[in-house]
Order: sequence, then C-alpha cells, then structure tokens
Amino acid sequence: MATSASSKLSKAVKQLYMDLPQGEKVQAMYIWIDGTGEGLRCKTRTLDFEPKSIDDLPEWNFDGSSTYQSEGSNSDMYLIPAAMFRDPFRKDPNKLVLCEVLKYNRKPAETNLRRSCKQIMRMVENNHPWFGMEQEYTILGTDGHPFGWPSNGFPGPQGPYYCGVGADKAYGRDIVEAHYRACLYAGVQICGTNAEVMPAQWEFQVGPCEGINMGDHLWIARFILHRVCEDFGVVVSFDPKPISGNWNGAGCHTNFSTKEMREEGGLKVIEESIDRLAKRHMYHIRAYDPKGGLDNARRLTGHHETSNIDEFSAGVANRGASIRIPRLVGQEKKGYFEDRRPSANCDPYMVTEALVRTCVLKEEGDEPTDYNK
Repeated sequence: MATSASSKLSKAVKQLYMDLPQGEKVQAMYIWIDGTGEGLRCKTRTLDFEPKSIDDLPEWNFDGSSTYQSEGSNSDMYLIPAAMFRDPFRKDPNKLVLCEVLKYNRKPAETNLRRSCKQIMRMVENNHPWFGMEQEYTILGTDGHPFGWPSNGFPGPQGPYYCGVGADKAYGRDIVEAHYRACLYAGVQICGTNAEVMPAQWEFQVGPCEGINMGDHLWIARFILHRVCEDFGVVVSFDPKPISGNWNGAGCHTNFSTKEMREEGGLKVIEESIDRLAKRHMYHIRAYDPKGGLDNARRLTGHHETSNIDEFSAGVANRGASIRIPRLVGQEKKGYFEDRRPSANCDPYMVTEALVRTCVLKEEGDEPTDYNK
C-alpha cells in the first residue's frame, strides 16, 4: 500500500511541540477553493486575540498565479473571510476560516460561486430552504490505487461492502472515525456516515443546513477529510467514477425542502418542483459537476444505482431515478425530495443555488436569470 513519506514522520515528536503553550496568540488557517473549482488551498496567520465572529477577521491575499486563478503579472487575489470553525488539528482557540476569493478588481474569482449563491439564498430566506448532502468519496494510496485493494487485481465483487463490518469488508474505517470526530469538534453539521457499495468507498452526510450554510459546511468537511487523509498518508478522491467497469461511482445526493414542502400537503409542492426540474434537466446537469456535465457522464449511465444523464426520471423510493421521493414522504404527504444527480466533486454552492432557482424562484430555460440587471 503506497503511503506518503510525510505520514512516516514521528507523530510523537510533533506532539512534543504541539503541546507547547501558545500564549495569547491564535492561529487562523485561511482556506479557499482554487482555480480548478475542486482543489482546496490554505495558509495560516497569527492573530493577537481569539476572533468571536467573521467580522473580527482581517482580509488577506495570496498569489493567484500559483493556484490557477490569475496570471503572474497581476497575481494578487483577496481572501475575504466567510465562515469560521474551530480547528480540530491545532485545537482551541485556533480557527479554520473559509474564505471567498476576489480578483484584483474586487470582483468574484471564476470559481467563487459562493457570492452568487448567497445572493440567491437571501432572496428566498422566508422560504427557509433546507439541504442535506450525502458526500461519497474513495480512499486511494498515493499511487492512485484504491486503499486495501490487491496491488495486482481486484477485491471480490460488490455486495458485502455497503455498511459492511469486518477487516475483509470495511477498508479504512480509522480515517472515517477520525474525520467524523474532527467535524463534530469543528462545529460542522455532520449527521452521519457509512461504508459504501465499492470497497474503499465511504460516505458522510452533512445537514440539515439552511441556505448558504450548506456549501460552507460541506466545503469545510471536505477540507478536514483531506487533512485527515494527509495525516494517514493516503489520498481522498471525489472523482465521480474513480474505477471504471462494474464498480459504483461516487455522487453527492442532495436532499432539499422548503417550509411549504415540510408542512401539511407539502407533497403537492414537491411534485410541482419535480415538474419544473424535469423541464430544466440539462441546466442542472451542467451545474452538477465542475466540468459542465462531462465528469457526471462517466457516472450517470443508468447502471450502479444511477439514472441516465440524458433522461429525467422521478419516483418513490427509486434509486435509479434522477429524483427520489422517500417512501415515508409519499406516505405522510410532506417532507423533502432527493436529487441523485450531483457528482461527488460538485460545488455545493452551485447545486443548492440551482435547486432554489428552479424550485423556489421558478426560473425556466437553459440559463440562470440575472437579477442584477
């Protein structure tokens, strides 16, 4: 199993230094999404006090030419603190700070999809949109081979691994447990985890979160997972189809409801939303992975518990549909629905914004409406 050289450094020696008092100073790790729309970057600064809110945190900057976000001749980019969490690696009073990225002219960077999402969420705050996202991922060695798989072959076929127990079924549970506890410490709204259908594939769920919080909490949960895997010397992949062939892909199923859907008779509102989603299928497919649908085309084949990327479908308790209405929701005639199309590497800001635009703002057509005109 290929693990990183860094993971072999002595953690006991490191701990000698981490146990040293830090005085009145606080370390704030600023985190941002890079120019790929998938990668995360971070750097740390010292503060003279413990920040109590985002307003206490200073803006910062970085070299965008090294993160695929600008050219070298005009490379300064601004980091604008957007959400703050406790730091599970350095522990209190230190902080993780999720940032928006602005270009030299103070306009959002191309992969800063939070700014637009926040505007849309403000428009519908009285509808109280709730989200829950199910983040699937695959643990890989540093050589790109799935963790625990034979070096020159494949494990047994899918079947015993989903929610499996035992060393021959659950590959990498230590990482899952460490990530779960770190998220709870940080204040991430993580609500569950389970082993997935393909060996070395797992899922964690975040939610319910209202509005912009969904994207903030999922991105920080992803960052924490990257860091936990770094400590263990392995790599997390959010690729929607990491292993070709008869193996499940990885998605980010998104559960969605509004206040109206959660109240008596809400099923009618859910069905109306599904009708709107059916008419805007390709708009959503483009919004549901960072390559405009190309990544998802490898996953949404109509096999392995997915729908076909070219066709919209919906059904009660149907895991082969684009939209699934949970059986209990069908019985109680209120609740939420699950959009099974988003890929594991989707941007949650884009996904949640697209759902609100279509279902709440009742937009139509292949392009999002510009409300700034």
